[in-house]
Amino acid sequence: MKKIKTADAIGHVICHDITQIIKDVKKGVLFKKGHVVKEDDIEKLLSVGKDYLFVYEAAENMMHENEAAEILLDACVNDFMKSTPVHEGKIEIIADMGGLLKIDTKRLQKINELGNIIIATRHNNTVVKKGEKLAGTRIIPLIIEEEKMKQVQALTADMPLLEIKPLKSFKVGVITTGNEVYYKRIKDTFTPVIAQKLANYDLKIDYHKIVPDEIEDIKNAIFECLDQGAELIICTGGMSVDPDDLTPGAIKATGANILTYGAPVLPGSMLLVGYLENEVPILGLPGCVMYASTTSFDLLFPRILAKDKITKAEIANLGHGGLCLQCQVCNFPHCEFGKG
Repeated sequence: MKKIKTADAIGHVICHDITQIIKDVKKGVLFKKGHVVKEDDIEKLLSVGKDYLFVYEAAENMMHENEAAEILLDACVNDFMKSTPVHEGKIEIIADMGGLLKIDTKRLQKINELGNIIIATRHNNTVVKKGEKLAGTRIIPLIIEEEKMKQVQALTADMPLLEIKPLKSFKVGVITTGNEVYYKRIKDTFTPVIAQKLANYDLKIDYHKIVPDEIEDIKNAIFECLDQGAELIICTGGMSVDPDDLTPGAIKATGANILTYGAPVLPGSMLLVGYLENEVPILGLPGCVMYASTTSFDLLFPRILAKDKITKAEIANLGHGGLCLQCQVCNFPHCEFGKG
């Protein structure tokens, strides 16, 4: 840093807080450390006795924290997002619409590994609401190498780190399987649970059929759903590996492309995720969805609604964080479940 005349300080960065005291009115910071002096500031600085200032000596190829903050903002922000004004080199990114938040975690790590740069985000695949925070950014020092910020720009030139995918409105068909329900030996308690989970996303059951434990009956009901215009089909019951549980076989018999039958998540390990003709998602839900507040279904369902491509590798990765602690009071999604 160097000492210069205040009158010559325009454009320079102040090295320390400058206090203003007005008797019986104010005692506080007039300008914070890191403030870039503007022409309008000169008179105020002189009024508090600062004929000279200690400023950071201009260095080639260095960038002020506020300029760097704007670059970090550009690296993150995408459609359906807004930001707070830059303050002391910090910017927060806010959701301007609800949806599924996607984070490119690999590029995020590369940027944070550059050093003296911070981008802190919510978890990938989090459902967010309008007005919620998504990320915060800043650099650690007051000034940073331009070359480092150019690396950030290069890493995010094609696509920002963050994306909000809107949740789509689907026409939903639900097929309830099981002789015990079909022959009215017991009451159907599964369908109301599905109806409530759908309602959480402003969806409803548009088509519902109860069928016995017969592969042909289940398969035909699935095709009926398609004929009725279903854009998402959910099958409940009969999802275990017991020989009399026929729902997985019936789904396979439709010609569906089965992405997974089984997920490393407890509860919900027997979840089936597949796609029928025209990429209509079909889900086979294990019995635990009926009584457990949060299962593998709750982890993957928002991604289905966002039409987000799910891979087998991602499902396998659910094992890290896939153990629900079944707390007495469920705080999902504000817990570690599903956040590997």
